[in-house]
Amino acid sequence: MSVHSTKTEPPIDAPDRRRLPPLLRKAWYGLNQSFRRHIAHAGATPDQFTVLRTLHEAKGGLTQSALTQAMSSDPNTVASLLDRMEKTGWLERRPHATDRRARSISLKPAGKRKYTELRSLAVSLQSKILAVLAESAREPFLEQLSLVADACRDAAEESSPGTKTPRARPRAGKRPSSTR
Repeated sequence: MSVHSTKTEPPIDAPDRRRLPPLLRKAWYGLNQSFRRHIAHAGATPDQFTVLRTLHEAKGGLTQSALTQAMSSDPNTVASLLDRMEKTGWLERRPHATDRRARSISLKPAGKRKYTELRSLAVSLQSKILAVLAESAREPFLEQLSLVADACRDAAEESSPGTKTPRARPRAGKRPSSTR
């Protein structure tokens, strides 16, 4: 008769384990600071690039609420960003075609040019960072990270009183292309 020892894992928050919150924070902070330095000469911030990219990909403009949700941001941050970006001439806000309470936000030609200028820097930095993974592991990693991001968003919605019930998440490999 052999005796099998069963080693139990330390708690998920044990100091000697990799922990999700500090890893996500470290990754986000490092990426944000690196991108900030890469685009500083262009007079833009990472958050402004995110607005430009999100509006560019929307192709027809977005409401401020839709932009806030697409950016995973908060309304006050987005409102402040939009004020500054409108003053630089990168975007415009017009009355929404069907909702009198909403404003439609779209890129102006200067914003489209700024997006094009910054995009190559963003792609280069992302490629450099993802190069630490084998090429075959990059897309699965991003799919898994997307699932974690969705779970974090759902947890935030569940913990906020008066918010809607989180929607079901698709299984890995079944992500809609708009979330990538």
